[in-house]
Amino acid sequence: MPPARGDHEARRREVSEAVWQVLAARGFGGLTLRAVAAQMGATTGLLTHYFPGKRALLQHALDVLDRRSAERPRPAAEQAGQAAGLVRLRAMLLDILPLDAASAASNRIWVGSWDVALTDPELAEEHAARYRRARERMTGYVADAQRLGELPSGPAAEEIAAAAQSFVLGLVVQALFAPGEFPPERQVALLDAHLAKAATGADRGPGTPPVPAGES
Repeated sequence: MPPARGDHEARRREVSEAVWQVLAARGFGGLTLRAVAAQMGATTGLLTHYFPGKRALLQHALDVLDRRSAERPRPAAEQAGQAAGLVRLRAMLLDILPLDAASAASNRIWVGSWDVALTDPELAEEHAARYRRARERMTGYVADAQRLGELPSGPAAEEIAAAAQSFVLGLVVQALFAPGEFPPERQVALLDAHLAKAATGADRGPGTPPVPAGES
């Protein structure tokens, strides 16, 4: 008799939690059916009901990582509240950076997933789609900033957003490999410098101040 749907969903949540624990401890390189089964105190045979092979496990792990990333606290965005334009863009970029232990751990797993995705065209496209969605959100904030006169209207909003995303992802890698050289305060200062450069020549309206350093 097949398990009740509620039991199945509960077990799937348990599996997802075990996948996350393995990712947090070992990264994608240590993600195997055996490791997940050991984390659950179960057999690998049980897991084959959910993952017929390693690729299915990797696919699920990326989905879990995506969901966890979406659910984790975004302090800069929360502090920004209903703000628009450059303040909102800056908040989104700040919340990508490894500024504390939790965001550093999440970023380590994300960077570890790149190798997995690059070896599989389908997974690579899914990763590209994730970054594309984030870039589209940034583009909306850039367009708002252009309308507010906080960013120059000449460059296309898509190009400014792409440059900002590329900058912050590069900064993530630097901070993960050399946290002593790129502590949180330096990451924030570098991001602010990048945004200040992007805003050079902006046609600011009366009473529209630049985004001050340290404001989210």
